[in-house]
Amino acid sequence: MKHIVVIGTGGTIASRWQGNGYAAEAAGGEVLAVSALPEGVEVSVRDLFTVNSSQLTTGHQLELLRTVHEVLADPSVDGVVVTHGTDTMEESAFLLDLHHDDRRPVVFTGAQLPLDSVDGDAAGNLYDALLTAATGRDIGVVITFGGFVHAARGTLKAHTLDAQAFADPSGRPLGRVKFGEIAWGRQRSRPEALPLPLPLPDAGARTPRVDVVMHHVDADPVLFEAALGAGAQGIVLVGTGAGNATPEFADAVRRAVDAGVLVALSTRVAAGPVAAMYTGGGAVDLAEAGAVLAGTLRAGQARIAVLAALLTAESPEGRTAALRRIVDATAGREAAAAA
Repeated sequence: MKHIVVIGTGGTIASRWQGNGYAAEAAGGEVLAVSALPEGVEVSVRDLFTVNSSQLTTGHQLELLRTVHEVLADPSVDGVVVTHGTDTMEESAFLLDLHHDDRRPVVFTGAQLPLDSVDGDAAGNLYDALLTAATGRDIGVVITFGGFVHAARGTLKAHTLDAQAFADPSGRPLGRVKFGEIAWGRQRSRPEALPLPLPLPDAGARTPRVDVVMHHVDADPVLFEAALGAGAQGIVLVGTGAGNATPEFADAVRRAVDAGVLVALSTRVAAGPVAAMYTGGGAVDLAEAGAVLAGTLRAGQARIAVLAALLTAESPEGRTAALRRIVDATAGREAAAAA
């Protein structure tokens, strides 16, 4: 008998109609009750918090990180399932994967339709997640949703409403759930886990501010400078194309890096890596100014990478090196998956 712990955090899978919209309110036991259990699986439930995932804070995510490590300290536990809202699932799953060094899987799932919906997707997704947690090994932290198992790194919410909500635009799923079994694809290598940030801040504790600023036609660094003025210790600049902006942004990045701020460069394009190809404020100049190219990590996960680097290293040089290791490990894993 496999022992799986389900950790409830809210989201659409725990939502009910409130009269003018849906909101998370159901406890983990109520969510679990909608799903059958795979054969040979027993489940215990731990309610952590119940919120819409758009309301999550870094404090919530670090509390989830701490709780998962506490649960896995019990050798009788064979795996963990986290029920989570889809809006920020890609961020929470990536944060946990960065710090996950256990053979046992941590599986995120949720729903696109609320708990009380007729023909909703909560039951199927939860069953598939429990199956993944009970049978998967050495897969790290994954997202099981809409019949597919996705590695946390690189996976994002690709559709606002469709039942197959998640995808890795630059890679392939790890597996597919068919008729109560998982057809696994090619095994991916596991990057070395980052150490846990110690001490882990409490849920209400002050955590490093990391902001996201997007480049677009007519954009200037006003919002970038505003983030610095608000006390940002890290910024993700979301460029156009392969990671491009303007000379004014390159100057702003240089000033920020000189002041000890960690800057990552991502792109608003759906698939493909950031690449140093263009000058004139492009990724060539931004990299020379000190920005770390984020590879295939898009804005949300690039922000989590910056946050993790800030939490695990003390010096600006150490934080930059930590961020580069995260990006390089993700790139290496994706290259292996595509081979």
